[in-house]
Amino acid sequence: MSTQALTLALHGDVAVITFDLPNEPVNKFSASVIAEFDAILTTIEQNRAVKAAVLISGKPEVFIAGADIDAFLEFRSAQDATDASAFGHRMMQRLEKSRAPVVAAIHGGCLGGGLEAALACAYRIATEHPKTVMALPEVQLGLIPGAGGTQRLPRTVGLQAALDMILTGKNVRAKKALQIGLVDELVHPNMLREIAIQRARELGAGTLRHQEKKHGAKEMVLEDNPIGRAVVFRQAREMTLKKSRGHYPALLAALDAVSAGYHGSPEQGFAEEARLFGVMAASPVSKELIFLFYATTALKKDFGVVGTAPAPQPVKRIGVLGTGFMGAGIAAISAMQGIPVRFKDTTLEQVARGIAAVRDVLKDRLTKRQITRQQFDDQLSLVSGTVNYTGFRQLPMVVEAVFEEIGVKHKVLAELEPLLADHAIFATNTSTIPITRIAEGAKRPERVIGMHFFSPVHKMPLLEVIVTPKTSPEVITTTVAFGRKLGKTVIVVNDAPGFFANRILAPYINEAGRLLDEGVAIDTIDTAMLDFGFPVGPITLLDEVGIDIAGKSGAVMSAAFGDRLQPSQSLGKVLGAGRLGRKGKKGFYVYDENGKKAGVDESVYALLPTGSRRTTIAKDVIQQRCVLAMVNEAARCVEEGIVRQPRDGDVGAVFGIGFPPFRGGPYRYIDTVGVVQIVQQLERLNTQHPGRFTPCALLVNMAQEGRRFYSATGKPV
Repeated sequence: MSTQALTLALHGDVAVITFDLPNEPVNKFSASVIAEFDAILTTIEQNRAVKAAVLISGKPEVFIAGADIDAFLEFRSAQDATDASAFGHRMMQRLEKSRAPVVAAIHGGCLGGGLEAALACAYRIATEHPKTVMALPEVQLGLIPGAGGTQRLPRTVGLQAALDMILTGKNVRAKKALQIGLVDELVHPNMLREIAIQRARELGAGTLRHQEKKHGAKEMVLEDNPIGRAVVFRQAREMTLKKSRGHYPALLAALDAVSAGYHGSPEQGFAEEARLFGVMAASPVSKELIFLFYATTALKKDFGVVGTAPAPQPVKRIGVLGTGFMGAGIAAISAMQGIPVRFKDTTLEQVARGIAAVRDVLKDRLTKRQITRQQFDDQLSLVSGTVNYTGFRQLPMVVEAVFEEIGVKHKVLAELEPLLADHAIFATNTSTIPITRIAEGAKRPERVIGMHFFSPVHKMPLLEVIVTPKTSPEVITTTVAFGRKLGKTVIVVNDAPGFFANRILAPYINEAGRLLDEGVAIDTIDTAMLDFGFPVGPITLLDEVGIDIAGKSGAVMSAAFGDRLQPSQSLGKVLGAGRLGRKGKKGFYVYDENGKKAGVDESVYALLPTGSRRTTIAKDVIQQRCVLAMVNEAARCVEEGIVRQPRDGDVGAVFGIGFPPFRGGPYRYIDTVGVVQIVQQLERLNTQHPGRFTPCALLVNMAQEGRRFYSATGKPV
């Protein structure tokens, strides 16, 4: 029997259902696919010769990736989404209650609805392979599991393990899945199909029995009685509210859905999951998070070149100039992807420190069991060092990560360029210096490009690729492809001081500094912006990146844009006092021996313009001043062509500087508030603080003409 996405083959008394969605890299559930499943289950049900079944993927690296997100865009109301969830419940129940028990044979990603289908199966076998991971990532889209996940997962792995998976959306690797009872057995990938058929036959014959997951003393106290479960739910709710500050309602909705499964009948639990799925699907938060999902997906196909993009050239090894914090981070993530790295610095001691820093990054992954000891050794062996450019002649790309001074960058470029092949790319990792200025020292400026990594490199997902009018299209596509190979979300921006991310961050930080100048308390400012949705407050951010680094960046931006981006007096005075922030264990905050923040350093107030005198400003005013300074600058970046379209800027702001994801990015935020309202708010602030809040011409024109950055469908206008 053959269908569009599913095939059914008989192996004696075992039916093998192969899921292989045509013309798609992954398997996804849609209404039509669920209908096909329904038909196949009916066929199996009616064929009494079939005693059991196996569900397996035809894709090489994915079991089932979850629901087809496109279907979510068709929901017109919460009820539409609730109905879709109930439709999925019916299919999963058929799977669970099938006369012929079904074995899930899992290799690769088993995510969302894919895991919910596996949970509905009678037995789960997974491969011992790095690509085999299981997760319920729905909360990352502002949703909750909607095909039974909030009901079946707790029954399978226990309440605490289930809440950890559902509330974080994190991946669970195969070995961990076996430990917590999420899967019943692990096998080598080559044996998956054979063993799955064997287990299905044993299930059908009644000779295979599940080994019940034994509860430890802690689980028995906390999960096996109503009082203990109440403690778990209360603690989970308190922790969730503390971390999310109430901005992500799907987290609490997921808790409510899981709780409903314990406090009512199974039917009531599933009904509540469907209802809450519908409410979340209709929420503004989910719409913004789904927008970001589509935006990042679209970026994976965009190479930043107008017209036909030249094919990217392979980059199989690289050089890294500079073994400091950024250089070591770039080398580490390259080694993680199996790319050999040739380190260069001026002394052997510096090279050794750089390699040690790479080792520390990789060791952290080993400690967290993200890689094996063999992988750790293999990756570390890919990094070698030199003090004299040996081994650089045949490299297709060199990433320069030296000191943030134009003279230093020109010096290494002049030294290196004659030694490189004509086709080699010189990529400079700078956060503020225009690439055009750096390329002035090149004989082949068309081979010079910017790669602005964010710190720490191995954790921050964004990479800004900065191009000049002279940059070769082939250099652009090759650099973008290499950035993606490193696992980064890549945006291409045109050259200008600060590029995009730091350009819009500067007025935000400056305005926080002006609030300090006026006597607003340090923690008051940070708390206000945390409440708005930023992951850290702006004053904490200054300490994190380094007050000296912020000072250099501020000077560059002030020189380029004048008084509008003039740094605050407070930043200058604190920097002048020699405070560096967390790395120096003293900044606006104090830090313990491990570098952990231990509270505001009250002595810093003596350095500020108002001294110990405090000024009270309402939280919403603090938020408005900082955010409007940022979004006004973001609009200028569209106006000046720094970003090619709002989508790139929204992704860059969220992944690069922590703009609240649930607000979609600065351009989505402007559309949500309304361009007219944004302009009015800017004008009002500009009368109070002349020059800093003048609405850019683009916003004024958009307000007059009733235009938006995005259409009602979410596409850029």
